[in-house]
Amino acid sequence: MTTTKQPTELIRFITENSRTVLERRYLRKDRSGKVCESPEQMFRRVAAHIAQAEKNYDENADIKKMEDRFYQLMTEFRFLPNSPTLMNAGRSLGQLAACFVLPVEDSIDGIFDAVKNAATIHKSGGGTGFSFSRIRPENSRVGSTGGVASGPVSFMKIFNTATEQVKQGGTRRGANMAILRVDHPDIMDFIRCKNNKSELNNFNISVGVTDKFMAAVADGTDYDLIDPRTQEPSGKLNAAAVYEEIINQTWATGDPGIIFLDEINRHNTTPGIGEIESTNPCGEQPLLPMEACNLGSINLTKFVTSEKGSPAIDYNKLKQTIHLSVRFLDNTIDMSKYPLKEIEQMVHGNRKIGLGIMGFADMLFKLKLPYDSEEAIDTAEAIMSFLQEESHTASCALAEERGVFPNFDKSVFNKGRQRLMRNATTTTIAPTGTLSIIAGCSSGIEPAFALSFVRNVMDNDKLLEVNPVFEETARTQGFYNKELMEDIAEKGTAKGNAQIPVDLRKIFVTAHDIKPEDHIKMQAAFQRQTDNAVSKTVNLPHDANVNDVKFIYDEAFKLKCKGVTIYRDGSKENQVLSISGNGNKSNGNEFLDAGKERPKILEGFTQKIKTGMGYLYVTVSEFNNKPFEIFATIGKSGKSTQAKTEAIGRLVSLALRSGIEVEEIIGQIKGIRGEHAVFQDGGLVHSIPDAIAKVLENRYLPTGCGEGVTQKNQLKSNLCPECGQTIAFEEGCMTCHACGYTKCS
Repeated sequence: MTTTKQPTELIRFITENSRTVLERRYLRKDRSGKVCESPEQMFRRVAAHIAQAEKNYDENADIKKMEDRFYQLMTEFRFLPNSPTLMNAGRSLGQLAACFVLPVEDSIDGIFDAVKNAATIHKSGGGTGFSFSRIRPENSRVGSTGGVASGPVSFMKIFNTATEQVKQGGTRRGANMAILRVDHPDIMDFIRCKNNKSELNNFNISVGVTDKFMAAVADGTDYDLIDPRTQEPSGKLNAAAVYEEIINQTWATGDPGIIFLDEINRHNTTPGIGEIESTNPCGEQPLLPMEACNLGSINLTKFVTSEKGSPAIDYNKLKQTIHLSVRFLDNTIDMSKYPLKEIEQMVHGNRKIGLGIMGFADMLFKLKLPYDSEEAIDTAEAIMSFLQEESHTASCALAEERGVFPNFDKSVFNKGRQRLMRNATTTTIAPTGTLSIIAGCSSGIEPAFALSFVRNVMDNDKLLEVNPVFEETARTQGFYNKELMEDIAEKGTAKGNAQIPVDLRKIFVTAHDIKPEDHIKMQAAFQRQTDNAVSKTVNLPHDANVNDVKFIYDEAFKLKCKGVTIYRDGSKENQVLSISGNGNKSNGNEFLDAGKERPKILEGFTQKIKTGMGYLYVTVSEFNNKPFEIFATIGKSGKSTQAKTEAIGRLVSLALRSGIEVEEIIGQIKGIRGEHAVFQDGGLVHSIPDAIAKVLENRYLPTGCGEGVTQKNQLKSNLCPECGQTIAFEEGCMTCHACGYTKCS
């Protein structure tokens, strides 16, 4: 059935940007790929499906009434569940959870069972976290064969390749988290494993740090490495040196992050079930092996009211929304089709939910509070404390109505049975990348990404997107004009702009206006009142040094965060800086500008590379040590394939001679998929253009710790891979505010 956009009450809440994201990623499509569902129908589908759980507990329940309540909750954008629920509720796939943790055992069978299970989860729309700490270190003896083990990092590459081949629900590749304990013998290899930026791109990685390690860092002493098979010491490392290497790698590449394992397990609500060893991909959801969690977020912008002419938080309305949202998420557990029986059993045993928030920065704008102020920190803790207490109260009320979670007797709540609980946890601050676009608010607890930015639409038209609170304020106070908004979009900040009143410049700060210490203080304020953990990024400017990274890690440990993610501007590929520029394109072919003829003799190289269509021979001619033209020929694959191969070579040569950077060319053709992918030197070659990209990448792109990567190159290569727009690094994840592309949420 084909539907059209319906002129209902919901329309006034949906921006053009949110509608684009809904149509691209969430709304049902027919076999031809045409959207056959309106946003209203999507929310009705979800509400109707989740409400069906009511009959599990009361055969006389008014299902339609609860459906209407859930529908209103979502269409007013007071609350939205995680993406898999919006995509899959009421549809055949039926998998509604976002985050999973899978065990990785120290055996070939165990490892490949985990690969298979991860592929199943990614196909259903979820992300996966793994601890690789149980795998024996590299060069250990393998008893069954007499050979030697290859170590955790080598197996991570297998997981990464499998992830590459599976799209989540047909919309995106899955995301992974890899964690290795700091006392694992292969920890140094793990810390450096993303030096080559072309590898492990489907993984976030974090070092599992212990209290004992941090004490050794403070004392400058050595600490024991523990063999995971025997649990006996197998060597020593200097803790300060290891910590320094973590810091250096984070500064250079954005990885690894850190999770504090002991702090996480101090707050493990079901210690009788087991120890937590990993988190989901963005780090905000610590989970037991084979456990999943259903997440959702409340939009705080909907709870700012006016009291005596001043903005204030409507706590009564917020309380009602919290209680209904907890009920929604508890129902979601019952209505989800989990991809593995073991996961279903664990989820139903603990019934963990993760209710969080979004729109926090916009709420601060409305309250006229700077994000980097003590008042904002106090507001954060007050709001999260309220959400924590009311979500626990709501869970307690559900326990009275429906019963406690089955593993209650093995939980911390069983001590004295002072409080019955339906859910082992109730709160999480999760990434809300695409959800916040749909709701038209800022992401999670992050500061605003930008006050305005330019989005390219069809036919190269440009659409100016302005933060709604900032726009309303600018219009009310009379300083709004298009030129000013474009100037802010260009510079990435309102800081120093004389057209904006000084008091408003202090309030309307964005991510890079805020000092790193204020980022971590805000994260800690929310963490103190959250059952699970907090997804947040500490943004550092490009010129930050390693001491700035060390300071953040030290503060995160001191303030009892459960983990921390740092992003230094320009340190990751496929990221873009907020400030745009016109840059001068030059690839060293200066003689072209002078009108000189092509030199008769050019030196170069020829590389043979295996593809699914046969062996490809790529010859690259160089001028001034830079690529000038390429010739590509394929083996015995027929005239059509050879013609296409030659055409690709000619077009790449034309681009090079026209002054286009080799990085940009690689970015365009790398990863293009054909009919037959093959392994080549431990990685996949997807197609002929992908093979050409790999040849150019290996020759011309640096793969070390960021040395030799210039600011110009970062500005040119760091673009959203789907729409080419500005991409932000926030909530521990990569998110495009223009088209909704994200690697995580």
